[in-house]
Amino acid sequence: MEFSSALMTAAELMAISARTAPKGKGSDVIEIKILLGDQLAALAIEMEAIAETTGMKFFFRDAGNIRNSEVCLVIGADGFSTLGLNCGACGHATCAEMKSAVSIAPTDTLFKGPVCAIRSSDLGIAVGSAVKTASILNVDNRIMFSAGSAALVLGHLPHSTIAYGIPLSVTGKSPYFDR
Repeated sequence: MEFSSALMTAAELMAISARTAPKGKGSDVIEIKILLGDQLAALAIEMEAIAETTGMKFFFRDAGNIRNSEVCLVIGADGFSTLGLNCGACGHATCAEMKSAVSIAPTDTLFKGPVCAIRSSDLGIAVGSAVKTASILNVDNRIMFSAGSAALVLGHLPHSTIAYGIPLSVTGKSPYFDR
């Protein structure tokens, strides 16, 4: 039985869950994109390139998972955007100090920082809401830092500084379980 259209529907429903997830002060800086076909192949290739560059071997394993998936939902957030709360959770006394530290942060990292801790939490809540929907729909999935990092490099989420990828699969056994 073919499940491609059902997987696309699941990804769309997951995207709705991420979009409608609660966010700090009701301010939404979440980006969402569904990757398919050639985009998945390019994502896997970029993940392998990152593995070569960084020595993070799990990127190779995760790239194989992407190749065995029909769909990958990527969700990111603009972590440079602040809410003016001056909460200090980012490690800086004020939001203005955090924003000024962005210009001196290393540029060769997978995620760009520092990031607003509330925006980072918003991303986690959005990702959690998306995978909750996948679980309700019985769609196998895995939250991947590696896929999100590669999606950022490829420009899939141009306004995001942090992101995660969630590949999806419908098979007799989850490809994400015994990795």
